[in-house]
Amino acid sequence: MTEKLTSSPLFKGMSLCDIESCLRCSGSDIVAYEKDEHIFMLQDEPNKLYILVEGAINICRDSMEGKRNIITTIYKAGDLFGEVFLFIEKKSYENYAVAATKAAVLKMPKEYLYNNCQRNCGFHTLLISNMLSILANKAYYLNQKLNIVSSQTLREKICKLLISNCSREGEVIIKMTREELADFLNVARPSLSRELMKMQDEGLIEIVKKKIFIKDIKKIQNIL
Repeated sequence: MTEKLTSSPLFKGMSLCDIESCLRCSGSDIVAYEKDEHIFMLQDEPNKLYILVEGAINICRDSMEGKRNIITTIYKAGDLFGEVFLFIEKKSYENYAVAATKAAVLKMPKEYLYNNCQRNCGFHTLLISNMLSILANKAYYLNQKLNIVSSQTLREKICKLLISNCSREGEVIIKMTREELADFLNVARPSLSRELMKMQDEGLIEIVKKKIFIKDIKKIQNIL
């Protein structure tokens, strides 16, 4: 099952043998969960790093009325969750994680991310470096999202997103599905699709299957 972790950004640059050695050295465990079983709850102390091995996990927060609100769903093997709470002064989580399907999760002790092991393993240093890169990328992602979603109109949001992810050739490189893109922009998917089609009809962009190309960069910039 550990071979599914080779795609994880946490283990970037490591061989399968390195990953297995890292798990042994850190005292990490892969734990199986049934659907609707909790991985961590609000009152739990953040002392583990969680990495999805298989299945899907919902990160949730309940409303005042007790209704469950799903903040995000973790479904890609190797993706981390709950990591931010390990590095801030919080004694408990502000949300909870529950298995959306049958799932397997790697649980790595917090202490392993703070100190070098006694053996001074090279993969341990690489793992900590990868962790810093993950946190930096997450901070960048959130800053980018804040800049985009603070726009007044949906078209402004789309234009900011297009420009910030555009290549020199005009191709917009976004590694998100249309559903994920709608969630990122905090809009309904049908609204997003309608606005993209309007922009294409006006000659601002061209949509070719799952790709988007900017046709008139000046007009896109003028919208902002």
